[in-house]
Amino acid sequence: MAEDLRDDPRATKAQLAGVMLGNALEFYDFLIFSFFAVQIGQAFFPAASPQTSLLSALATFGAGFLTRPLGAMVIGGLGDRLGRRPMLLVSFALIGLSTLGLAVAPDYASIGLAAPVIVVLCRLVQGFALGGEVGASSAFLAEVAPPGRRGRYVSLQFVGHGLAMLAAGSVGVGLSSVMDDGALATWGWRIAVGLGVAVVPIGLILRGTLPETMHPKVSAEPAPRLATYRGVAIFAFLTMLSGTIATYVLGYMTTYAKTVLLLPSGVSFGAAVSVGVAYTLGSVVAGAGSDKLGRRPVMIWPMAIATALILPGFWLLSHLPGPTTLYGVSFVLRFLIAMAAATAFIALTEALPLRVRSGAIAVIYAVATSVFGGSTQFVVAWLTGVTGDPLAPAWYMLVAALLGLVAMVLVRETAPIHAGDDRGAPKSGFTAISGA
Repeated sequence: MAEDLRDDPRATKAQLAGVMLGNALEFYDFLIFSFFAVQIGQAFFPAASPQTSLLSALATFGAGFLTRPLGAMVIGGLGDRLGRRPMLLVSFALIGLSTLGLAVAPDYASIGLAAPVIVVLCRLVQGFALGGEVGASSAFLAEVAPPGRRGRYVSLQFVGHGLAMLAAGSVGVGLSSVMDDGALATWGWRIAVGLGVAVVPIGLILRGTLPETMHPKVSAEPAPRLATYRGVAIFAFLTMLSGTIATYVLGYMTTYAKTVLLLPSGVSFGAAVSVGVAYTLGSVVAGAGSDKLGRRPVMIWPMAIATALILPGFWLLSHLPGPTTLYGVSFVLRFLIAMAAATAFIALTEALPLRVRSGAIAVIYAVATSVFGGSTQFVVAWLTGVTGDPLAPAWYMLVAALLGLVAMVLVRETAPIHAGDDRGAPKSGFTAISGA
């Protein structure tokens, strides 16, 4: 089999940090835009009402998801042809350039309509880069993992996401504690965006030393029939849909706390810190736990509990708004869903063959996040504004969680030690959904 042709590459802790840093930076940039949506809306989309300005900014945030499928096909696909390492360098460089452009873009008062055009272009480039990054980095982490530790290695992808949330939230809390809302809207958000650019040189240096995990003989082989992996695609789409909506609803908690619960900026940004800590811890537990217990139990039980807590949690928030309930609800939901989503992603990564792993992960992820990640914050803001119901985000999140839970219940075990495959490579006839 093609898997037998692989070398046995290993990565140092510094190299693993370089891969994780790339994921963290790319999500940091996306999340900072979300956290500072109110201020960015004021700078680039002045409107008669604050709600219209916010929706314009969130629509621009969503524009970054339009180019994710294109980035997935180009960067992810080339990762299966040219190798993982060059594509990881390309995606990281693109995200750095687009972030710099956003940080220094003149506002609407300075150059008029050209300002929002520049912002949209930067978001499109960010989306293109992230669309390809996920596939190449996930494939790399799975392929350098020692036997029995694939869960821990692939979960670093999600640990990076959690650290990004933590960093973005910490920056927001720090800036809001020393600036008033006017200063944040004028130039405070630019500091937050610009901080991400500072780590680009470090990331490029670390990624430049990565070993290559794609054997040339494997990349030259014809790709397997996609119909064989129909069940994998269904499982992946439903779990990524669920995880994406949860991520961006909980990422929206900063704006939700400020605009709906009417909490101060300092308190609102604290929700991002709570979410970041929970995301990081949940991902670490998912990696270690799924290597020991298998993927299915570490997916199913946390998602089931989270699904049951969504509506009560948001009800508590709307009736007792304050730091304790905001941080507590955000932490519990994010921790549980991070465990489930990270484990589902691990299962997907090992369910795909080496020859198409980078491109397939990238495309499936990009489609799910483009459709639902780009629209989630706009939809929940719109629903909340139209209905006046503070539970609107909870209902949207609940439907997504139920879909993800169904997929997780139906999936077969993929962990090698529990599925009876010591090599950890799925057979070509593998289907992720029972009966698919």
